[in-house]
Amino acid sequence: MNRYIILFLAISLSYGLPGYTQSPKHTFAIGDNAFLLDGKPFQMISGEIHYPRVPREAWRARMKMAKAMGLNTIGTYVFWDLHEPQKSKFDFTGNNDVAEFVKIAKEEGLWVILRPSPYVCAEWEFGGYPYWLQNEKGLIVRSTEKKYIAEYRKYINQVGKQLAPLQINHGGNILMVQIENEYGSYGADKDYLALNQQLFKEAGFDGILYTCDPAPDVKNGHLPGLLPAVNGIDNPAKVRKIINENHNGKGPYYIAEWYPAWFDWWGTKHHTVAAAHYVTHLDSVLDAGISINMYMFHGGTTRGFMNGANYSNGTAFEPQVSSYDYDAPLDEAGNATEKFIKFRQVIEKHLPKGQVLPAIPATKPSIIIPAIKLTQASPVLNNLPKPWYSTTPLTFEDLNQAYGFVLYRTHIKGNKQGIIKLNELRDYAVIMVNGKTVGALDRRLNQDSLQLTLPVGLATVDILVENLGRINYGEYLLHNKKGITKSVIFNGREVNNWQIYGLPLNDVRGIKFAAQQTNSNLPTFKKGSFYLKQVADTYLDLSKWGKGVVWVNGHNLGRYWNVGPQQTLYLPAEWLKKGNNSIMVFELLKPGEDELQGIAKPILDKLQ
Repeated sequence: MNRYIILFLAISLSYGLPGYTQSPKHTFAIGDNAFLLDGKPFQMISGEIHYPRVPREAWRARMKMAKAMGLNTIGTYVFWDLHEPQKSKFDFTGNNDVAEFVKIAKEEGLWVILRPSPYVCAEWEFGGYPYWLQNEKGLIVRSTEKKYIAEYRKYINQVGKQLAPLQINHGGNILMVQIENEYGSYGADKDYLALNQQLFKEAGFDGILYTCDPAPDVKNGHLPGLLPAVNGIDNPAKVRKIINENHNGKGPYYIAEWYPAWFDWWGTKHHTVAAAHYVTHLDSVLDAGISINMYMFHGGTTRGFMNGANYSNGTAFEPQVSSYDYDAPLDEAGNATEKFIKFRQVIEKHLPKGQVLPAIPATKPSIIIPAIKLTQASPVLNNLPKPWYSTTPLTFEDLNQAYGFVLYRTHIKGNKQGIIKLNELRDYAVIMVNGKTVGALDRRLNQDSLQLTLPVGLATVDILVENLGRINYGEYLLHNKKGITKSVIFNGREVNNWQIYGLPLNDVRGIKFAAQQTNSNLPTFKKGSFYLKQVADTYLDLSKWGKGVVWVNGHNLGRYWNVGPQQTLYLPAEWLKKGNNSIMVFELLKPGEDELQGIAKPILDKLQ
């Protein structure tokens, strides 16, 4: 062989050039009773962290906290709507760089459990599905319908390009990959599950695949031949029984979601459960040799408009708050809680002989930003883009708009009173007449009608509709369009001829401001700045405000709403800078407010 060819092959194998695979450094396998890492029994002690809920600059710090509590593995979903926000336009950059997240975990000595199913639930907008799937006529999610499978295939192949090379059998740190997600709570189509498996293999996921389902639904959601994992129980005997029944009487035994608390939604109390309630359960699971994934170890924040919502027959629409604190071992800002300390003590008891946990990193500093005066204002009606024209209202999906707000404008002959009814409002509406707010309607409260008094002449009626988050769980995944999704009725007659303005607010640099105005009661953008000599974590106190969204230095921090329980927004140090910082608020209900400030701790438990 030519010596130059020999030299090229040597370099290729050494540096992993395209077309050549490095030899795996580790092996991972399923034994009859335990996972086998390099041929030896291995107990996963895992915790869930979602990369988009943590600033990229803070990923490594969160990993170090995971190691300090005693975790050896990190679990994460992969979010389709982030990576393909518009059809065939993929994004794995910035905070969406999930491959870098996995690589940092490896650098910090952590294995990864990957959960890249197109459906994730996760209290996330549309359960992770991109909104535009609803524009594909006839497409049915979580089914073998051809259009869905075609889009699924394109997406999972892109994910495979990013992550399949990072599996343990290719020299990486991804131990296992989950197909679908709690499918047994939704259906029982084994052909559909088998197709999931096929698509994952086509995408390069050729290591160990598994399914996970709540305990009562494992039979429905398990695909024979794959490892079944169980969610929501921690009695060792019950865990073993369920997995044995679905896996030829064998293990290993894995609790894929073990809940140390729960999430919050608007208008209800902040969910907390004392650490003492979980300590004995965690101890018994680890003592039994069962592997575990804490959902969540660190929840972080569902920023922007990415929160989901729950809804089912017999219950109210429940949009989730921006904080995903989850009462987890690591709080929203990434600091150790009492649960962290208690769980660390339990895990230490079960460490292999001679292994010592690293010291717990110090609590991060925080600052209290003095009162910030918002000196500029701009009513929403001054910032309308070019409209669409339609006889009937159009949905967000009709406008090819994923999130944010849509304003509907029409004209009605005045000098009359009557009830205006928004049929199938999705989800929150501020109603204005001739440039003045006259009321609001809230889907959570089953509100869809309002008494109007129209002045003499031709009245301009504006309806600003907010998407509060698409449903992320259950049968209504198939009914998730936003806006005014049917019709508007006034005094018993349908209202037609609409101008429709899309306000996605994914880029707010074009908002036009003037000096502060106090005579408008319209939804209003407010703008100001503040100066910092040092940067550190803080929380913005919105308890005196009404309802809206906040941006700092261009970062959308999420929603606030005085119905509670969340009254603050977490502002991470990574998004602040020494010197001048910009802030913008879009306030829907109390446009007269013009001041807010930072506080050292969050307010997550205050209801109106």
